[in-house]
Amino acid sequence: MAIRIAVSGATGRMGRALASLVAAANDLTLVGGIARVAREPDAALALGFPRIESPAGAAPILAEADVLIDFSSPDQLARVLEEARPDGVPGALVIGTTGLDDDLLARLDEIAASRAVMAEANFSVGIQVLTALATAAAAGLPASEYDVEIVETHHRAKADAPSGTALSLARAVALARSVDLAAVRRDGRSGRTGARPDGEIGLHALRGGSVIGEHRVLFLGQRERIELAHAASDRAVFAEGALVAARWLAGRAPGRYTFREALGLA
Repeated sequence: MAIRIAVSGATGRMGRALASLVAAANDLTLVGGIARVAREPDAALALGFPRIESPAGAAPILAEADVLIDFSSPDQLARVLEEARPDGVPGALVIGTTGLDDDLLARLDEIAASRAVMAEANFSVGIQVLTALATAAAAGLPASEYDVEIVETHHRAKADAPSGTALSLARAVALARSVDLAAVRRDGRSGRTGARPDGEIGLHALRGGSVIGEHRVLFLGQRERIELAHAASDRAVFAEGALVAARWLAGRAPGRYTFREALGLA
């Protein structure tokens, strides 16, 4: 039986990519999309969806879906989850939206008591491998001898900085070094900053042009340098990863899961 997928953020680039990939899959079916405003049937079909509703009208779509995939915005995700209270939420949620505040994260924890939930800053398989490599490097390279800098580049329209992926990489490095990221994080540098303290994790955000997403993690020692890098060349890679997650998450017991678990990297 095909896994029934609903997509929040249906009219965006990720939403359209997901609709195209689901249409080509034999084991998935698209039950509908959710956007800021509903679309007429012809307009929805032109975007690849059988129907597109606003968050206020999303409950029937959510109730029909096995998995909700959200690539929208924090505001829209909050509205969708509010409309879903308490029984309209589908069996599983795959959340690719970044910039979630504490209230939204708490709401996802609440939902995870009765549903399977996976929220990730990046659904690229390559990024998950990069994170695993960065974790291993951070665990093996002493903070007193190897400085860590994380540099990310995105298109000029990206609203948040540093990217959710860069923050996720920083958290992975901090966890591997058994430190609190907030205590060692440094966002950019300007002026007379003084000597770099041991253990600091630098984060730098570049914005311009149409760059889909690039991330570098640098381990800088006195006599050697290790650089780990990933560049996305097509946004479809994130949609493909989200569908890998949806297939793995469908039918799982309630709880919070990670994409690394789905890929066998945890």
